Amino acid sequence: MTTEQLYKELNYVNHSREKRLFYANLMQDNPELIPRLLDILFRVDDKISPRAAWVFEFMCNHNIETIVPYLDVFTENMHKVKIESAVRPVAKICEFLATAYTAKTDNLIKTNLTQSHIERIIETCFDYMINDVKVAPKAYGMTTLYMFGITKDWVHPELVRILQDDFSKQSAAYKARARHILKKIKRKQK
Repeated sequence: MTTEQLYKELNYVNHSREKRLFYANLMQDNPELIPRLLDILFRVDDKISPRAAWVFEFMCNHNIETIVPYLDVFTENMHKVKIESAVRPVAKICEFLATAYTAKTDNLIKTNLTQSHIERIIETCFDYMINDVKVAPKAYGMTTLYMFGITKDWVHPELVRILQDDFSKQSAAYKARARHILKKIKRKQK
């Protein structure tokens, strides 16, 4: 399947779990399609970009280790994604990566996620926190920053400052996640 054929196929992807799962499985069964999917995902002004992001998120949720060969491409381009419905899955993938990286068990993310990748993820998640994006990317971003902040001592103080400064201006969902993260950071400091 060429990139343009995949592009046409992505027209059939919608928010239904069934469609996203079908195309995520297609990617896992045909890993040669993943670079083409990423090419479409990073066409950041294209209305099909979010559909590629939904599929990629589903694929990563099923098995985060499938992203390993594409960590450079993903982390070098994720900050370019601007369409709201594509930003949320990209932020969620960042959370998946942070979760795998900080897991107690060994995995391919721990051995393949470089400091450059982590720095790019941290930078992008801080951008979510300070820019005008919806609450979901902010929530995924703060969780990701919390997890990477366990090993990067400068992250938690910055995250705390942002959460406290923005707290009164944000939604109930944001405040709930922020309270949870602030409690976790406070426990870590003791």
